[in-house]
Amino acid sequence: MADAVVVGSGPNGLAAAVILARAGLEVEVHEAADALGGGCRTAEVTLPGFRHDLCAGAHPMAVASPFFRAFDLELHGVELLAPQVSYAHPLDDGHAGLAWRDLDHTVDGLGRDGAAWRGLFGPLVRDWEGVVGLGMSDLRHPPLDIPTGIRFARRLVEQSTPLWNLRFREETARALLTGVAAHAIRPPRGIPGAGVAMLLGTLAHVRGWPVPRGGSQTIIDALATDLRRHGGKIVTGHRVDSIDEFDDVRTVLLDLAPAEFQRIAADRLPSGYAAQLGGFRYGGAACKVDFALSGPVPWRALGCDRAGTLHLVGTRAEAVAAEKAVAAGEHAERPFVLAIQPGVVDPTRAPAGKHTLYTYAHVPNGSTRDMTEAITAQVERFAPGFRDLVLATHVRTAATMPAHNANYIGGDISAGAMTLRQTVFRPVPRWNPYRTPLPGVYLCSSATSPGPGVHGMNGLYAARHALRHEFGNRTDPLDLLRAIY
Repeated sequence: MADAVVVGSGPNGLAAAVILARAGLEVEVHEAADALGGGCRTAEVTLPGFRHDLCAGAHPMAVASPFFRAFDLELHGVELLAPQVSYAHPLDDGHAGLAWRDLDHTVDGLGRDGAAWRGLFGPLVRDWEGVVGLGMSDLRHPPLDIPTGIRFARRLVEQSTPLWNLRFREETARALLTGVAAHAIRPPRGIPGAGVAMLLGTLAHVRGWPVPRGGSQTIIDALATDLRRHGGKIVTGHRVDSIDEFDDVRTVLLDLAPAEFQRIAADRLPSGYAAQLGGFRYGGAACKVDFALSGPVPWRALGCDRAGTLHLVGTRAEAVAAEKAVAAGEHAERPFVLAIQPGVVDPTRAPAGKHTLYTYAHVPNGSTRDMTEAITAQVERFAPGFRDLVLATHVRTAATMPAHNANYIGGDISAGAMTLRQTVFRPVPRWNPYRTPLPGVYLCSSATSPGPGVHGMNGLYAARHALRHEFGNRTDPLDLLRAIY
């Protein structure tokens, strides 16, 4: 019998498994699907030869995460390719805001608002490791970096209150920043959205928003290979229906949403804790549409052809209206669309001369609506002639997302609404959010701190607690990852 079992093979589950295996434990990973990866898979879902990332596509957090920096993705064969433009935000007047990897280049392109953009991000870019330390902490033991904390907090206050309209004088910079805040799938003017904008916006000017050559699956494959190298075992096609299966295992780590934990734990959870998990809210969702294209997207605005990621929604006001509609349980007439064009830097995603386009639209939780036409219209709005390039599409509505990944309740790809309360207290208000009342059982999914993203930190924190409490091993997990053996 294994020393430790991990249920779920997403980035957090595999991160935890790798750490436990490197600590000398016998580890098993159990995955319900036939393929590893959870929200970090790549597959041919439109036409042969077109490789599409099924959820996570661009990876600013992976390139900056303490877990992945210690693990060293490049050493494990993962090539992260950073486009010259981290993200773009086209507008109807034919030009676009461009967040270049180079901060100076970005500032030059924002005209009258260039200095204000530098004032917002310059200090954070200079201290980006401190920003990452705050943003990817467990939110219970943040680094004691007071200057960075003050700088970050000031910007959170500014960008989550009516003050957010005072910094910039023109629409381009306002829209450029709002598009990043909308990644929280919440109305952008709020602390969660501002926090996302400050963290991801900073990383855009440091190491960019890279895509892995060959697809996001390569990150998962690297973790799985390392796990097996250290004696770990992986079981796919096994849906765990009861935690009783692992009664003889010393520790169990669950890369599961709270609802899934409740399902497999059944009546074993104390009533108070079960009630807290039952109160965990799931938020706005995504409808994912993948396109196989006969050529590159014909963007009207200069520079969009160099961007890995694009936010398609229009002005700040339009973005706010779209996200408010989703929060109210309605479909926006013109939804927020996130698009990724990996072919800008990675020619392996499609046959020669052809391209893939990754898109999703924000929709209400549980939505059954096929957003293919709405997404196509938003792309065509900023890239006339796009429709003529479409060879095939593949859609996954919000309602069908859980069939792909059971953690995406109602299509919530953040594994829990990014409200202020649920940003700080994920999934329940406990000092140790990873350790559950069940002996030896820990949560390590994106429903724990520091939240969603391909960064592995949820798995790292859960593994650290499991090693200390169940095995008396106080070794720093980052030291285990840096060891070469």
